Amino acid sequence: MQGKIIAFSAPSGAGKTTIVHRMLERIPELSFSISACTRDRRGRSETNGQDYYFISVQEFQDKIRHEEFVEWEEVYEGAFYGTLKSEIERIWASGKHAVLDVDVKGGLSIKEFYKDRALAVFVKPPSMQVLEQRLRARATDSAASISSRLYKAGFELTFEDRFDEVVINDDLDAATAQAEKLVRDFITAEPAIL
Repeated sequence: MQGKIIAFSAPSGAGKTTIVHRMLERIPELSFSISACTRDRRGRSETNGQDYYFISVQEFQDKIRHEEFVEWEEVYEGAFYGTLKSEIERIWASGKHAVLDVDVKGGLSIKEFYKDRALAVFVKPPSMQVLEQRLRARATDSAASISSRLYKAGFELTFEDRFDEVVINDDLDAATAQAEKLVRDFITAEPAIL
C-alpha cells in the first residue's frame, strides 16, 4: 500500500479538529500526523507528542534550516506551525494513511508537495457570525486574539476554491458524515496511472 495524506484545513474555530478526531475514531486506516508548533499549550487539554510537538522558536528555526518540514508557516507573529517529514514517514511505515489538521496555507502546501497522494479538505463555517460565536464560546483566547483570528479567517475563506473539497460545518454530524465519505473514497481509490 502506498500511503496517502488527507489534510483538513480551516479558519480557527470552524471545527476541523473535531472532524479530524471523528475521522480517526471511524476510519482505522488513518493515523494522526502530529504538527510541531511554538505556541503554548491551551490549558490542560493539550498534550505534548499527542496534540502537537511543542518546541521552542529556536528549535523550530533549526529544523527549518535543516529542511525537516514538509510545510511550515508563521501563522501568527512568533507562532510557527509545521509538519515534519519524519512524522509522515513514521505513519506510512506503520501501514496507515496520514490525516493532518493544518492551517489553510499548510493544507495547500501539502497538496502541492504530495499532489495526487494528498486530499486537501477545507472546513468552512456557515458564517462569520457563527465562527465568532464559536471562538468566544471556547473561552481560550483574549478579545484581541479573537479579533485577530476573525480577521485572518476572512482572508483564509478566500482560498476555499483551491482545495479539492469543501465541507460546510453547519451541523457537525452532517459535516462529519460528508468528510468520512470523502476520506473513504479517497483512500480506497486506485492511484492514477501516469
